Amino acid sequence: MTGSTSKSIVIWGFVVAALVMLSAPTIVVLGASFTAGNIITFPPEGFSLRWYGAIAQASDLRQAFLRSLIVATICTLIAVPIGTLAGIALAKYKVRFERSIQVYLLLPFTIPLIGSGIGMMLVFGNLGVLGRLWPVGIACCVINLPFMIWAVTASASNLSPDLELAAANCGAPPLQRFLYITLPAVLPGVITGSLLMFILALNEFLVSLLLVDARSVTLPVQIYNSIRSIITPDLAAISVVFIACAGLAIALLDRLVGLDIFLKSK
Repeated sequence: MTGSTSKSIVIWGFVVAALVMLSAPTIVVLGASFTAGNIITFPPEGFSLRWYGAIAQASDLRQAFLRSLIVATICTLIAVPIGTLAGIALAKYKVRFERSIQVYLLLPFTIPLIGSGIGMMLVFGNLGVLGRLWPVGIACCVINLPFMIWAVTASASNLSPDLELAAANCGAPPLQRFLYITLPAVLPGVITGSLLMFILALNEFLVSLLLVDARSVTLPVQIYNSIRSIITPDLAAISVVFIACAGLAIALLDRLVGLDIFLKSK
């Protein structure tokens, strides 16, 4: 066996092992959601869609899912204009306090989420708005905004300044240059960042747990409240719905932007 062949075997062995470890939880949850029994088991006891029918008829889960969609929409609507302008500014201009902004962009990895959540809870508690959905959307946006800025900055860094200079020489005002040159160039980053922000806000648990009350729980909090008593297959089914939403976002990203372009920009 040659050295190159043995190296390929080792590399593919690591790849297969990584794929198995990453996909195993999803496969277990997917299989458990189709069980015909009354408890979560894997392999499942028979095959049935009863638990998908159960979550479709559960009004509390539907309402919690609707609240999560509202939170994710609020988060995305706020993040798109702020993250787009911030990403373009960081990529194209010398910005004051750029060092501080770069530190802020590391917050998702350096500040524990519980600390950020408690800080948000204190702020919105003093304002008397705890229990409403829009503060949850704002909090999710504040915490995850660096991901939006990174996506836009990656696209904006590939924009040639000569294009804007040529448009300026042709008499195009700044607004036209932004709308017809800069914005289309960074659109892949905007789409990528907005989808990422939507999925992150849709799945956000800890911040939602700290900011909502019993009347306005989001779906992750509703699931958490349910598993505190008993874990039933309907929770596996709703988990599969979350996985399907993430898969739909990836498919939409691939169709609108192209995963190859996104991965190259990263």
